[in-house]
Amino acid sequence: MRQFFSDIHSMNTDLFLIGVDGGGSGTRVVLGDAHGRELAQAASGPSGLGLGVERAWQSIQAGCAEAFSRAGVAPQWERCVLGCGLAGVNNRDWLAAFRAQAPKLAGLAVESDAYTTLLGAHGSAHGVIVALGTGSVAAAADDEGECRIASGFGFPSGDEASGAWLGLRAIVHAQQAIDGRVALDEFAQALLERVGARDRDSLIVWLCATNQTGYASLAPVVLAHAAHPFAAQLLAEAGTEIGKMIAALDPSGELPVALCGGLGVPLRDYVPQRCQSRLTTPRSDSAHGALQLAQQTAARIGANAAG
Repeated sequence: MRQFFSDIHSMNTDLFLIGVDGGGSGTRVVLGDAHGRELAQAASGPSGLGLGVERAWQSIQAGCAEAFSRAGVAPQWERCVLGCGLAGVNNRDWLAAFRAQAPKLAGLAVESDAYTTLLGAHGSAHGVIVALGTGSVAAAADDEGECRIASGFGFPSGDEASGAWLGLRAIVHAQQAIDGRVALDEFAQALLERVGARDRDSLIVWLCATNQTGYASLAPVVLAHAAHPFAAQLLAEAGTEIGKMIAALDPSGELPVALCGGLGVPLRDYVPQRCQSRLTTPRSDSAHGALQLAQQTAARIGANAAG
């Protein structure tokens, strides 16, 4: 029996834990040893499931391979436990396809990026997160530890205050400018330059070909022209939508709130004043929350093997 537990301990210490944060604009990977100590980080292309399951696995594997390379270790998938926080897992068909196409792994846990963002931002403490990137979603843990969600219904009808939401609305100003309905001002010109459009036809070509990632690429243009009346109105609306998400998850107005993702800091000042005093800096990000998820999964694997 002593030898058996020694073998289990040896097996567990041979594992690699990997946290994966996958969205519509990119994937971030944190590689850890069997105890969750960070070895390396890497990034790769988008892995939100809405862009395709095959593409998601390509990005995840590329990011993991780069992390192993930076750590100076040869990747061995059968020794890896992956914790994945991904956009799009609420679609059961996408999630089932993602699991079906997984390489042979020691363990795989898949949750929404909202859950891993919540883990990263607050750990075991109660709190609200609003994740603002290509898409958007808000989450909070209740007293039983269950994750409650607001927003996150997806592009194009949902994901309020996200990069794609901002870009989808901002390009309207460029459309109206290019045919003379509004002035062809610096904001409109910057939008057209970002999408590589010179005239009506080339803009339509971009509109027909683009996706949420393309629209999200316009968010920095909106922020750079925040004083423009059209952009200012958009950003004010984004702040209102963030406030609605927070209120839906914490109507008592008592929990700390972490704004996460690439647009978390830029949109902070637009959050309604009633929420400002509760805003807090996230402890860590979604990729590190996903690493915590991998660590929990590895612990369960060890417990099941010991049992």
